[in-house]
Order: sequence, then structure tokens, then C-alpha cells
Amino acid sequence: MKNLFGGPGRVSGLVMRVFQCLFAASSIGIMVSSSGFSTSTAFCYLIASMGIQFLWSFALACLDMHALRIKKDLQNHLLVSLFAVGDWVTSILSLAAACSSAGVVVLYAKDTQLCQAQKTLNCEGFQIAIAMAFISWFYLAISSNVMFWLMASS
Repeated sequence: MKNLFGGPGRVSGLVMRVFQCLFAASSIGIMVSSSGFSTSTAFCYLIASMGIQFLWSFALACLDMHALRIKKDLQNHLLVSLFAVGDWVTSILSLAAACSSAGVVVLYAKDTQLCQAQKTLNCEGFQIAIAMAFISWFYLAISSNVMFWLMASS
């Protein structure tokens, strides 16, 4: 298999997984601390999706850290296939959650002016949490693409 940037068992892969974890956790934290997040199912779905992404990325970051510490190669066909499918599933869930939440924020802020009418909704917090979710998805999309190319090259 090729040695690609962000591959499993490499420092670049560990860094990308850590960034995925950090942005997913910050998205969860900001959304939960925003008042009125439970009024929308899309926001609750974003929290659940980012939770799954955090757990997946954290597990793979721990695996990368362990592999780097004992100098173990993680690039065999079975593991890369598992990582690719996991990345694809969490990537689709994360993108769907971020897009649906962004749609709800546009509805609240622009279409119905609910953010100006109801001061109990923290629309700025929603927007920051959604931005963090999109950044986390971006790092996950890079990882997913790398896993696809590693799987295709084996």
C-alpha cells in the first residue's frame, strides 16, 4: 500500500483524527450550551451525529497513537476497508446533520426572523456550532478520501 498523507498509523493521520475530535467536541459543547437548541430535531441530530463522529475519531486517534508508539503498520487491506466504511458512514451522517441544522438556522434567522423575535434562541451559538460541525466534516472527508485511495491501491 502507498504511504499517503493522513493514512492510518502515520502522524498526519493522528493529527487529522485529533482535529476531527476537537471540532466535533466543540460543536457539541457550543450547541448544548446554546439556549433553545432542543426546539429543533435537526439540532438534536447534530449533537448525536457529532457524538458518533467524536467517538469514531477518538477511537482511531487512540489506535494511531498506539501504532505510532509501537511502530506497527496499520495499512493492511482489512483494516483500511474497515476504516474506509466507518469514515464514509460517519461522513454522511455528519454532513446530513450539519446541512439540516444550517437549513433550520437559515429558516430561523432569515425567513421567519425568529431569532430577532425570540431572544431565548441563541442563533449565533447555533451558527458557530454548525460551522464547527462543517470543519469537522471537512477533516473527515479528507480522511475518507485517503482511505478510499488506500483501499483502491491495495
